[in-house]
Amino acid sequence: MRVQVVWKRSLLAALCGVLGLTVLLLLPGGSFEPLAATDAAAGAVTDAASKPAFPVKTGEGEKGAYARYLREHADGRIPSAEIRIDAERQPIAGSGVVAAMEREGAEGSAVLSGESGEISWDVDVQEEGLYQLFVRYYSLEGRSEAIERALLIDGRLPFNEAERLVFPRAWGNKEERIRQDANGNDLRPSQVEIPAWEELALSDADGYYEEPYRFYFTKGKHRITLRSVREPMLIDYLALRPARDTPAYEDLRADYERLGYGSPAGVMITVQGEDAAFKSSPTLYPLADRSSPATEPFHPTKIRLNTIGGNNWRIPGQSITWTFDAPQDGLYKIAVKYRQHFVQSLEVPRRLRIDGQVPFAEANRIGFKPGGGWQMMELGNERGENGEPYLFYLTKGKHRLSLEVTLGEMAPHLHSVEQAVLELNRLYRKIIMITGASPDPFRDYELQKRIPELRETFEEQGRVLRGVIGSMEQMYGGKGERMAVLNTVAFQLQDLAEDPESIAKRLDAFKSNIVALGTWMLTAKELPLEIDYLIIASGEARLPQADASWLAHAEHGVRQFLLSFFTDYDAVGVTGEETEAVDVWITGGRDQAQLIKSMIDTSFTPWTGIPVNLRLVDPSVLLPATLAGSGPDVALASNNVINFALRGALQDLSVFDSFQDVKARFAASAFVPFEYEGGVYAIPEQQTFPMLFYRKDVLDEIGAKVPQTWEELYALIPVLNKRQLSVGLTPELTMDILLYQSGGAYYKDGGKASGLDSEEALSAFKRWTDLYVNYKAPQQFDFINRFRIGEMPVGIADYTTYNSLVVFAPEIRGLWAFAPVPGTAGSGGAVHRETASVTLGSVMFKRAGNKDNAWTFIDWWTGKEAQLAYGRELEALMGAAARYPTANLEALRELPWPAEDFERLKEQLEWVRGVPDVPGGYFTQRHLNNAFFEVLNKGANPRETLKDYVRTINQEITVKRREFHLPTVREEDAP
Repeated sequence: MRVQVVWKRSLLAALCGVLGLTVLLLLPGGSFEPLAATDAAAGAVTDAASKPAFPVKTGEGEKGAYARYLREHADGRIPSAEIRIDAERQPIAGSGVVAAMEREGAEGSAVLSGESGEISWDVDVQEEGLYQLFVRYYSLEGRSEAIERALLIDGRLPFNEAERLVFPRAWGNKEERIRQDANGNDLRPSQVEIPAWEELALSDADGYYEEPYRFYFTKGKHRITLRSVREPMLIDYLALRPARDTPAYEDLRADYERLGYGSPAGVMITVQGEDAAFKSSPTLYPLADRSSPATEPFHPTKIRLNTIGGNNWRIPGQSITWTFDAPQDGLYKIAVKYRQHFVQSLEVPRRLRIDGQVPFAEANRIGFKPGGGWQMMELGNERGENGEPYLFYLTKGKHRLSLEVTLGEMAPHLHSVEQAVLELNRLYRKIIMITGASPDPFRDYELQKRIPELRETFEEQGRVLRGVIGSMEQMYGGKGERMAVLNTVAFQLQDLAEDPESIAKRLDAFKSNIVALGTWMLTAKELPLEIDYLIIASGEARLPQADASWLAHAEHGVRQFLLSFFTDYDAVGVTGEETEAVDVWITGGRDQAQLIKSMIDTSFTPWTGIPVNLRLVDPSVLLPATLAGSGPDVALASNNVINFALRGALQDLSVFDSFQDVKARFAASAFVPFEYEGGVYAIPEQQTFPMLFYRKDVLDEIGAKVPQTWEELYALIPVLNKRQLSVGLTPELTMDILLYQSGGAYYKDGGKASGLDSEEALSAFKRWTDLYVNYKAPQQFDFINRFRIGEMPVGIADYTTYNSLVVFAPEIRGLWAFAPVPGTAGSGGAVHRETASVTLGSVMFKRAGNKDNAWTFIDWWTGKEAQLAYGRELEALMGAAARYPTANLEALRELPWPAEDFERLKEQLEWVRGVPDVPGGYFTQRHLNNAFFEVLNKGANPRETLKDYVRTINQEITVKRREFHLPTVREEDAP
């Protein structure tokens, strides 16, 4: 009975999302529970130093959610007065607090909230009711990521969403004017932080709620705590203000008429989009558009950065701010020249702010219609009598105009789908605990008896999705391509509700549809918009045409076609003199090459006077070009170093005077793959290593802990298997870990022979094969999707998997984390967590014409400043999924990792070991896998099988060493 009640509440929550957020405020509140704890109600304050843990999100509908919190306090009164809390003057408690300090650019003092710890303030509330909480803050230098905090009131989260509150940073172009290269093309300006004092109303970081959060306070003493999650900031004050709705435009217009405001004549102010003063993200840099000669500014042959936004401006919460001067007091209209060809059949919403304030309620969701080309739109109410534009009252002087990505009318639908995904994920895990991931289609599992809520859940979530589809059809004016996934899942849920026992035959399809639904949520939240310019004008002003004539377009197309025959698409930027220039080749994408070239032009060449010829090449070209004598001086991100070095193609970099200073930037393990016969043939660029990823919610459901040792992991595997869940252990990564933790090594005698015949290696191999033979660990799997759905709640994967999960699995944000890999207990109780790493490096070829210049470039490129700048710019260019795994330790420390997550990375990095690369080493992994599959498939003896393959590996190593005239093991020791 209790389970059914929970599911009914889930249905109510989802239906409320479909009906809209305003309905949430009108529903009956039910029984009232004061926000404060019992002690707080009596005048006492909960001790914040106890640091209560955040509740784990269970995915059970609205349990602990803001929507439910609003309903519970829907009848709360609106207070009459504001309560201001001066951060440095009120009693402060908690960790991470320092003495009050001078505020940046302002008089008085402020309090530092570090990237970890918490700060608490006591406040005496005279009037009970609903308040909005404002914080005036100043972003301090950190890891260049948005600041995050969690809010606790009287020692606990008021609702789940308060665990993640985002305080944006402000970014702008590094230089006031856009620079050009020697060919006259605009260079994309670097984005730098422009810190300033800002007042922010605490609101939903995911964009589901348009208005700021409302907090209910009873009369009496309360304690407000901000717990640091990411990045430091200064806090000036907190303010509790009565929670009032933003007025409608018609009410505001009536006030304008009552006050006698008029519109000035003859005003037409054009603000170019690329000239934005502030951006909330460094990804919002100027873009180049050549599609229309009407784009401003435009050049027929050169690159001009003339727009902003596009696909980079799509995530809820991202904002762009422009500044302009109003010539006199009065009413103005605002128009935008934009392009919205990204989302078909759907208006893309933006929230408008003037000087930091939303002027009226309709400005929360201004829609930009789709179209094939550039459009001009006056911001206005098309549903009004005459479709008149909105008028904005501006005083004479400087103003700020901001547009922020919002979900608009999609918000309640996405919220409902998110709840449905969490519920279906939970139901899927219950099903596979009975049937397994690959059920027998001919067996009756009696699922309806063993999962009483099975049919009801299918029906409820199917109704939720059908409700979303119906609402979206009204928005689209019919069925749209974005509803295909919703229709498929809704149909399947209805079908399963009618025949729940058929789930055994259709489990794979059910799982795939849940994953597709999560992916749909991700894409549905992306609402791009590109802007050429904005116009602030008098009410009677006539706006220019958005696009050029067909004749101008035809002329433009012909010129582009003819000029394409004279463009070198491989060369990136300007080239230098042959005697001084360094030829650098890079394999990868053109965006990365353009970014590196921009860094070279703005920092390396001006600093050193050394020109660089950067060329983007296919990885397969490097070896033939080198053998032909036409290769580069320097190659970046190389992973085939020893093959070049043993053929005498590379320069030993340890001979340079500053080598030891350069070497100190990296972990010693990063150099191991680049060492050969006493020389070092590359400087590390990227270094990756595995971490243990785990689902907090799933482990909490089954009452399990994160395994710290292999013994604990062995104990966890049957617990998961009993519930038809599994552990993700990539075979190659797992062998590396077991080998190094046992004290073994892949090679011995300086790389002359395999080390896999040692007792330590044989023992590690036996433990490795046992995991897949005895413990039935899967050998091949899609870890991200299985982790996302909860089917594989624990797994070892490369730490860059973190980036993919953050971006591509937003529905499980806060439900997972990572930790160092399980370790092996050593003497004295210490846990050894050794693991192997993969490293890419910069190499110099022996044929380099000017080795000193080439070394200067490698020194600069692998330094902290260049690696950090490249990492930040790359993430700005391509998003968080492209977070750069730099090998430079100082640069890694300053990349935008949350403080807690970076500490875990740092802990694991101390145990990382490098894997040597030796002549003939390609046989090692090949025959190690052969031995593995012989044990797995044929039941061979692990010890004897590995010994047999070690002889083959040693033979190949010896042959290769003789080929290149290298010393081998003594003949009597040879196989």
